[in-house]
Order: sequence, then C-alpha cells, then structure tokens
Amino acid sequence: MKKIMITGACGQIGSELVEKLRKQYGQNNVLATDIRKPANSTGPFEILDVMDAEKMLKLAKNFGADTLMHMAALLSATAEKNPVLAWNLNMGGLMNALEVARQLNLQFFTPSSIGAFGPTTEKEQTAQDTLQRPTTMYGVNKVAGELLCDYYYTKYGVDTRGVRFPGLISYVTPPGGGTTDYAVDIYYKALTEGKYTSYIAEGTYMDMMYMPDALDAIINLMEADGEKLVHRNAFNITAMSFEPSQIAAAIKKYIPTFEMDYAVDPARQAIADSWPNSLNCSAAEQEWSFKAQFDLDKMTKDMLEKLSKKLEVKAS
Repeated sequence: MKKIMITGACGQIGSELVEKLRKQYGQNNVLATDIRKPANSTGPFEILDVMDAEKMLKLAKNFGADTLMHMAALLSATAEKNPVLAWNLNMGGLMNALEVARQLNLQFFTPSSIGAFGPTTEKEQTAQDTLQRPTTMYGVNKVAGELLCDYYYTKYGVDTRGVRFPGLISYVTPPGGGTTDYAVDIYYKALTEGKYTSYIAEGTYMDMMYMPDALDAIINLMEADGEKLVHRNAFNITAMSFEPSQIAAAIKKYIPTFEMDYAVDPARQAIADSWPNSLNCSAAEQEWSFKAQFDLDKMTKDMLEKLSKKLEVKAS
C-alpha cells in the first residue's frame, strides 16, 4: 500500500483508520472520503456518496490510488429500521467500490462482521467455514458481500481482502447504531453518570475487540503475502468474549460505585441472540499471524484513562 483511498472515512472505523494510515504511510498518501465533512481533517478529503460510481472512479484515478478501503455501510440496528436503504447502500456501494478496484487494478479491503452468522450457526468457537444463515438485513448484506468479494477475486483477479469484525470498542467515536454499541456506551455513562442501563440482557455473550487491535488487523492483513491467504475476504478475528455483567465488573475495579441495571431492547436483543458467543480465529492466526493485544481488563483500563481525558472527568 502506498496511495490509499477510504470511503466512509467519518464512520466508527474509518475515522480512526485514516489517522493511523496517515501516520504510517504519510499524510498526503491517504485520501479520506465520506458523504459529510469531518470536524477536523489532517490530510486530503473529498465529499463522496458511494452510490455515485462515476465520482468514486474519478477520485481514485485522480488521486493515483493503489488501494481502496471501502468502509461505508449502515450498521446492524440501523439497517433493521430501514432494510431497503441498507440493501441499496451496503450492496450498491460495495459493487461500485469493487468495480473501481477492478477497473484501476487496486488492492481492496472491506469489512465483514460477526453479523454474517445466524441462529443456526454453532454458538461456541464458531468456525471459519460454517453455516451462514443470518436473520438480519445487515447479516444478509455481509454474507452477500463476502461472496461478491470472492467472486471479484476469482473472476477478475482483484486482490480483495477482509475480516469478520466482532463488536468494536473505541474511545474516539461515540456509538453508531450497532448492536454491540452498549459496550462502548457503558464506559461513557460510567464516567459521566456513574451508572448504566443495558439494552442487552445479562448472560448474552458477544465477541468484542478494542479498536487499536482492529486497526492493526486491517493493516497486517493488507500487508500480508497474498500467496499465503486461503480465505482472503472473511477471516474470523476476535480478542475477547463477554456479557454485560462482566464488563460492569471490569469497570467497578476502577469505579467502585458504578451501578448497572437492565432494560432489554427486544429488537437489539434478538440480533444479539442470533450471533455466536465466540469465534474461532485460527485461520487468521495461521495465514497472516493475527494476534490481539487487548483483553477485557487491559482495554477497560485504557478506555477509562483515555475517556477521562476526553470528557474531562475523573474516574473514581
């Protein structure tokens, strides 16, 4: 990767990915694009609606991109509220991005998700290659996207790569419409209110990952030797699996007065119940040496430290 263009650059992953890539590859070698302008920008930025295939192609060509990272998408809970929009945006935008990669011979990355699995998939240590019958529009989009990326690799030779992200936790961007976002919001509420009401039921395990590990995974996969990749577009990756009371207990180590109760949201709970409890990521470990650095306790300590500074409050 030398010249990288990113769609959805203002989103949960994109906003942090842009900054990390600019530090690693050079400020002017990463073109950020989104449908809205960022509050702050440290390098090249262009307005782009991913449904505008012609403009996407023009921007990539003019920038001289050799890599396209397609991050624009509606997330799980938001997609369920407007499934037609989700299909049109998630699949239409992906098709446009893949066509740009094909026409300009670009290396290509787009994320899949734990949402690509469904209630009939095995719950524990979900295998890399297994039954995928999701019951959400977001999940349907992700399965179709995985297959579409495989198609562009086998049919056209496009160097497509991707991972199945678990829930992602970050102190930089606020929750953005995902089912796993309770695990982000709980840290904000712990610091600002000292309590949190979880919309996910106690005992509901979901895989999670701290954003620094997620960003490293993207870069490491893109820099990996393509000859060693078997799965390419849908690597299971994970760092930890926990349920709400466990993250609350981790927070109480630093904020002993923290309290949590429950008001379960049936819609988001149904999505969570359809996903695996834990993922097997041995394929990623074997094919490109994936390894997460943060577990729940290490992440919690870092989240509270960073958020305390950001929110200008004291963890106590």
